[in-house]
Amino acid sequence: MNKKTAVVLLVACTGLAPLTASAEANPLIEKGRDIAFDRSKGNCLACHAMEKGESPGTIGPPLMMMDTRYPDKERLRAQIWDSTRFNPNTAMPPFGRHAILSEQEIDAVVAYVSSL
Repeated sequence: MNKKTAVVLLVACTGLAPLTASAEANPLIEKGRDIAFDRSKGNCLACHAMEKGESPGTIGPPLMMMDTRYPDKERLRAQIWDSTRFNPNTAMPPFGRHAILSEQEIDAVVAYVSSL
């Protein structure tokens, strides 16, 4: 199976759209993707399915169509910073409030997640 066929199959089976060429070339988005996939940092894959993620968890919703779901990036940032503000019973860690990620790392993750 070639890469193009694999992407078409991924999109067809999961509804996840591939990153655009401009998203892949953006250093902040690339840094955010690295953090999101890093099992010792963001570890978003532990709970969320997202494009190019291997062995995703199913606790959280798939991260796709995020510009539609979170048109306001500040609201998305607040969700990542401390999701307990919006749902006290959430399993999502408060990445900012507990200093799991730095301000710059959260900004990078927001840029990446917004691109999905």
